[in-house]
Amino acid sequence: AVQAWGRLDVLDNNVGIGSKRSVVEETLEEWNRVMQVNLTSMMLASKYAIPAMVDSGDGGAIVNVSSISALRPRGLTAYSTSKGAVMALTRAMAVDHGSQGIRVNCVAPGPVYTPMVSAHGMAPDLRDKRRAASVLGIEGTGWDIGNTVLYLSSSLARYMTGQVLVVDGG
Repeated sequence: AVQAWGRLDVLDNNVGIGSKRSVVEETLEEWNRVMQVNLTSMMLASKYAIPAMVDSGDGGAIVNVSSISALRPRGLTAYSTSKGAVMALTRAMAVDHGSQGIRVNCVAPGPVYTPMVSAHGMAPDLRDKRRAASVLGIEGTGWDIGNTVLYLSSSLARYMTGQVLVVDGG
């Protein structure tokens, strides 16, 4: 980005893999893999993005994507734990880099229908259950999350940092 456009303004840390095992069933190798992909990758991307944002002269915005599973776990222990750590990383980075003009916020999506979900297939009755679980009675999509990331990346959110926005239809 810096080579192509001379600056870096936004980093969207959006990555995630899961594991369905409990802490007793989980292997150390899989636990470490989930943490590396879901948390360490965000730390490393931020480690190199923040100096580029500072060098641009007017800071920047980082949006980390966590999950509702960090706030309301239902199994997926390694995944939920890693996404909870993303929330803590968000708040710590906001404190560490706010004075440099870097805003760091987090989105915690609820169940949304995305290409990744559809690729694995989802029975219509399960989609109906997810829709019914939403207070709004609708199914979220990747666009709902993307629009929230866009907002947090923009100057409209210039007075927000260290926040976790839950986007789950209520």
